[in-house]
Amino acid sequence: MATKVFMEALSPTMEEGRLVKWLKNEGDAVKSGETLAEVETDKAIMELVARGDGVLRKRLIAEGDTAAVGTLAGVIATADENIDALIAGAGAPAPAAAPPAAEKASATPQEAGASSVPRKAAESQGEASAPPPEKAAAAPQASAAPTGAPAAGAPAAQGDVRSSPLARRLATERGLDLHAVQGSGPNGRIIKRDIEAAAAAGVAALRAAVAAAVSSAPAIAREGDFHDEPLSNIRKVIAKRLGESIGPIPTFYLTAEFDLSRVMEMRTAMKELGDDYKVSVNDVLLKAIAVALSQHPEVNAHWLGDRIRYHNRVHLGMAVATDDGLIVPVIWDADRKRMSEISRESKELAKRARERKLKPEEFTGSTFSVSNLGMFGIDQFTAIINPPEAAILAIGTSEDKLVVVNGEAVVRNRVRVTMSCDHRIIDGAVGAKFLQTLRRLVENPLMLVY
Repeated sequence: MATKVFMEALSPTMEEGRLVKWLKNEGDAVKSGETLAEVETDKAIMELVARGDGVLRKRLIAEGDTAAVGTLAGVIATADENIDALIAGAGAPAPAAAPPAAEKASATPQEAGASSVPRKAAESQGEASAPPPEKAAAAPQASAAPTGAPAAGAPAAQGDVRSSPLARRLATERGLDLHAVQGSGPNGRIIKRDIEAAAAAGVAALRAAVAAAVSSAPAIAREGDFHDEPLSNIRKVIAKRLGESIGPIPTFYLTAEFDLSRVMEMRTAMKELGDDYKVSVNDVLLKAIAVALSQHPEVNAHWLGDRIRYHNRVHLGMAVATDDGLIVPVIWDADRKRMSEISRESKELAKRARERKLKPEEFTGSTFSVSNLGMFGIDQFTAIINPPEAAILAIGTSEDKLVVVNGEAVVRNRVRVTMSCDHRIIDGAVGAKFLQTLRRLVENPLMLVY
């Protein structure tokens, strides 16, 4: 019996997914649980797995296309089973943008070798059905090459040209049309050296054309005034979620400045004990925030519309910047973990976030969030609350300042923090008391290691 392969909700907030890469070709045998494709969700790149045994008879979503959750992506069946009714009844998938002809051609069986080549991470992040702008801009210029480069209007399909699989793959990677390449292999077959020679000829011609254009063009001539890039799934979710925050939520802000002198002394002493005890200022602040939240459950809360949920456990979300936008990995039960544990876990989560390898349970369930831009030299800023959380703490850079202590001018290391508060949950005095507790913990960090 045939098994339908749907675009699944691979994360709790996923509404649509972009099929980054098929890992199985049509005609390949598959077993239940095997990975069929890589899908970009709103948070990470996840695996779409088979839910039955058989042969992947049809792929209905092309690489690079975006489809809504529930869209039929493929069909698994026996080799001789009739699946025409399933395909006919599936309807068209729901892509965000129509793929160009060249990408549609790459999904055919003849081009399976090319379509299975893994793309670089930088190309797979946030890419929709259109090619990256720099590649799109280079294609028409390369067509001016007298030999080796693709001619304008050349057909996209290259499977009918006598060529080796390696040559077809190299041609696809370098944007060459095999119809315009002279083969030197047996019976005129195009092989690797032919592709390399054609690419070299195309580059030489392109450089000559660019040099001529630069010398003859006016100084203000440009390729274009702008270029558009389609939104990645993560950027769509950022826009939607934060649009739900700053408008509807009555937000007020509390700013405080903490003395980090004792934190610096403690870090120096811990560093002398060895690398196992080495922690950053951010690690100390995360631990202090988590402990303060455990003492102020009225801040560790969620707004649920008709009720307020006060959490008994502290799951700390930390904002991490990626090439595609912001994501918030979660340190679970942060108040119960040692600073060294928080240090290791935060570094690992940040690394996995930038690589788009987080699991759903690693970026959902936070009860309070922290955003730190101190490493960029930002003195102070306000962060946007991540609904349904009650608040978010923004941390600026730490720096030496001249301050008055006991009537004397001294230099102390200071940091400024700003808490954005949802006034439906947190009143001014409640937020101020939380920051008082946080100040006491930060300025007396030994309280965090007792």
